[in-house]
Amino acid sequence: MSNVPRWAVLAAACAAFVAAVGGCSSGSSTSDDAKKKASAEPSGGTPSGGAPSGAASGKPPSGSPAPADGSIPAGPGPQPSYTVQKQPAAGSCHYRFTPAKEPLPDTACTPGATNPKVTQATLKTTICRSGYTSGIRPPTNITGREKTANAASYGYKGSLREAEYDHLISLQLGGDPNDPRNLWVEPPSPGHQDGKGPNNPKDVVETKLKNAICSGKTDLVKAQQAIARDWTTALDAVGVTDKGAKGETTGDPDDNG
Repeated sequence: MSNVPRWAVLAAACAAFVAAVGGCSSGSSTSDDAKKKASAEPSGGTPSGGAPSGAASGKPPSGSPAPADGSIPAGPGPQPSYTVQKQPAAGSCHYRFTPAKEPLPDTACTPGATNPKVTQATLKTTICRSGYTSGIRPPTNITGREKTANAASYGYKGSLREAEYDHLISLQLGGDPNDPRNLWVEPPSPGHQDGKGPNNPKDVVETKLKNAICSGKTDLVKAQQAIARDWTTALDAVGVTDKGAKGETTGDPDDNG
């Protein structure tokens, strides 16, 4: 019979178990350290510093870029009264330019936003109805202050009288009236003459797209996506000729911008 004490045998067995599985339990299923770690985590298992409340709501916060799938976020739509909207931080937005030097907005600051009241099913009572845009346009006492702040966002140094505070997706194409994601200070196009106000050939493109939508030649969403991506290629993108058809309107000052 072995003279090794029983306690020594048990100690050796425990040491072997520790080496194999990393611990020797005294009978408790959870260590004190594990309990402390569990109690430090918020309910639901989300660690501190995770997504903020409301991040999974599906609606991007104002000022955020367009969703990764290429769709355009919907804005709040027309309001009974408008308030001045916060603009991106000064200097945080950067213009892009086409090879022909036409200005395009920063896609992170100005991805576009749509008016949820305008859908393919509501065209006749919204953008294809004369006078619709005049009833939803924010007043200049609102947009004037936004324009000044947005000029700082883009670092625009020119005269504000020579630039247009432009809806990327225009009101006549179902753009949101006052979502900051849909508005930018658009600098003058090449050929602009100082003192004559904004020179914006984008307006003509918007009217041609609106006419194509209302005549059934193109789809609302396709036109919105095309103008948000690059207004200089939007007509080609939806297969609309750049030449006006007989009887087609060439522009309405109320609809532009």
